[in-house]
Amino acid sequence: MVTGGAYAVLFVLGVVQGVFGSFQYSRAAPAVAIVLCLVIGATCVLSALGMQSVSGAFWPALGWVLASFLLAMKRPNGSLIITGTSAGEWYLYGGTLSVAVAIVISFSGWLRIRSR
Repeated sequence: MVTGGAYAVLFVLGVVQGVFGSFQYSRAAPAVAIVLCLVIGATCVLSALGMQSVSGAFWPALGWVLASFLLAMKRPNGSLIITGTSAGEWYLYGGTLSVAVAIVISFSGWLRIRSR
């Protein structure tokens, strides 16, 4: 039960980072977008390390992807939160690449730890 709660907290952390980043990515573009990508990647790797499983990286990544891509979708009234600018593309594509790399890193690191 505690482990499930910890994974839920990691998912919510990913959602919070996705929502925060969706509104802040365009400040000092694209530098802030790149920093936000590195932050979510580090969050995933450190979460996997803390939980000692690849699932620790997966849940914040899933929360970030869901929040960011839902906020990148066009609304019925025509408004967009994440625009198609270079900063928006750095944020979405760079963040997605960051979480994918973090999951691969945590998976390969987990295998090394388990084989010892």
